Amino acid sequence: MSEAASPRHAVVTGVSSGIGAAIAARLLREGWQVTGISRSAPGATDPRFTHRAADLSDPAGLEAALDGLAPRALVHAAGLLRTNPLGSLKPGDGQAMWRLHVEATERLADRLLPAMPDGGRMVLIGSRTATGAPGRSQYAASKAAMLALARSWAAELAPRGITVNVVAPAATETPMLRDPARAGVPPRVPPIGRFIRPEEVAALVAFLLSEEAGAITGQGITVCGGSSL
Repeated sequence: MSEAASPRHAVVTGVSSGIGAAIAARLLREGWQVTGISRSAPGATDPRFTHRAADLSDPAGLEAALDGLAPRALVHAAGLLRTNPLGSLKPGDGQAMWRLHVEATERLADRLLPAMPDGGRMVLIGSRTATGAPGRSQYAASKAAMLALARSWAAELAPRGITVNVVAPAATETPMLRDPARAGVPPRVPPIGRFIRPEEVAALVAFLLSEEAGAITGQGITVCGGSSL
């Protein structure tokens, strides 16, 4: 069955590691056909998985990667974190995060959602940091913008039964957590005594893509291990 023809076909970005890889693995276990988009291939061997190499921050490359795709679900999980306090903000870092978290989201949605079948699904991976955090203002701004996009599109697409939601994890056990670029702002362990697991985020995403989640749209759902208490 072709990618465009599968009734349960999901496009997932950022599948090379972390949350994106966990989401792809979860959906494959649940019987979805998955097209993963990332710069490097994750090494998945499931015959229902197809990888398309692309830098999501490059408009031409992303456009080429989306050619011929008509999924029932879209999950934008690719992310980038750069931390800089006031007085040391780097415009290049802010622009890089905006391109990936906002502009790529716009291109993905504008290309895929109009042709998505009624009852389709879109989930964006945001961040609990979107509400604000010291040293992470540029990152928080780009993640906060994702919720504004999701709520706007949810309102547009509700008559077609297409839902758009944001899943916003707190510090999650991924390569990003150990990125030297965030050394100046170390992650805080949630009150549950451990970091969030990628598989826990993937489980929520899988539910939001299900038929049972058809009444949930335009929401930002936080997975924080008690950090918001």
